[in-house]
Amino acid sequence: MYRTLEVLGPEHEFAVVDEALKPLPIVDKIIRELRGRVVNNVPLQGFTFGKEIQSHVAEIKANSPFHTPEEFEETMHEAVLEIGDLLERRFRAKLLGTGMHPLLELSEAKIWSHRDRRIYEAMGRIFNLRQHGWLNIQSFQLNLPYASEREGVKLHNTLANILPYLPAISAASPVYESKVGEYVDNRLHFYRINQREAPSIAGDVIPDYVASFEEYRRITVDAYSRELRRLNASPCIIGKEWVNSRGAIFRFDRGVVETRVMDEQECVKSDVALSCFIRALLRGLIKEENYLPHEQLVKDFNSVVKDGLEAKVIYPGASKARDICLRFYDVAAKNATEGERKYLWFIKRRITKGNLSDLISRDVARKSKKTGLEEAIRSVYLVLTENLKANKPYW
Repeated sequence: MYRTLEVLGPEHEFAVVDEALKPLPIVDKIIRELRGRVVNNVPLQGFTFGKEIQSHVAEIKANSPFHTPEEFEETMHEAVLEIGDLLERRFRAKLLGTGMHPLLELSEAKIWSHRDRRIYEAMGRIFNLRQHGWLNIQSFQLNLPYASEREGVKLHNTLANILPYLPAISAASPVYESKVGEYVDNRLHFYRINQREAPSIAGDVIPDYVASFEEYRRITVDAYSRELRRLNASPCIIGKEWVNSRGAIFRFDRGVVETRVMDEQECVKSDVALSCFIRALLRGLIKEENYLPHEQLVKDFNSVVKDGLEAKVIYPGASKARDICLRFYDVAAKNATEGERKYLWFIKRRITKGNLSDLISRDVARKSKKTGLEEAIRSVYLVLTENLKANKPYW
């Protein structure tokens, strides 16, 4: 039994907004309320509250992996409620999920200026941080553990075959700067290009296949460290495994593979459903050796980022991403535990009825006919803040 099939380690990113949806760069103030001083992370009962590069975005992550999806949902929803209650009482603010803040102007975004700011300052000397791929980005990350090098490599390579198609289900970033973007997953579009000065950091986003940890380090950490040295980067970002921006990376310090291609969803229940889907799908595919060519996966990924479920793909026996997702669903359903099956219906609905980007775009278009675009966007996303609080999927 692979360890990756036994536990789930989630990390969520939420924007802090006021009652009019304006982003509030107050994560440092929230941490001070919780800890008495500004630190990077505050361990609480069952979860940890922490900062991100953007001062209006907070991370909420599990203190330890969950063994059941029910435990995952209960603990992380309680975390959302606890932080939400503090925000309402002290700051008249709330949390917002989804992959990007829909109204944020880059000129008004603030970069974390406390502990660890040297890392962001080092990044800022190499890259233009005033981009959506840096300052307007919210992902849902899933950590999947491995027990050995062999198991970790197998997990990494199997994920490479799954990741290109996950955004067709998880896309939740159709709007930014008060407009509907050209991509179904605008977060991933900007994520692909935000570090062009050192291309090997993100690579093709879809990870290359590896045969060992040594090979992985050679084509990732060693490669982008050489690029960073040529750019006279600070030592604080050279040789660091967490600089890797591919869609799945090894976190050797934690013994996990961390997935990064999913947008944050509208509520914890939706994140749990995605996690159950991925774990059950891996359970069905991880023993196979039928890997698709990397170049094909990259082409399909880029198509999915643009067009989501309707993306044209070159996957064998499929014409659109929806076809692949339905095939994946069948595999997941056959390999799901009883607890996972309680959530898989949600994934089936996302595949057949549309991902969150599709649903948001639909309702924004409908409401904008009466109110204008910006007011329609605000109206839809304010509903999404309530979905997060109530842990209710958006239909």
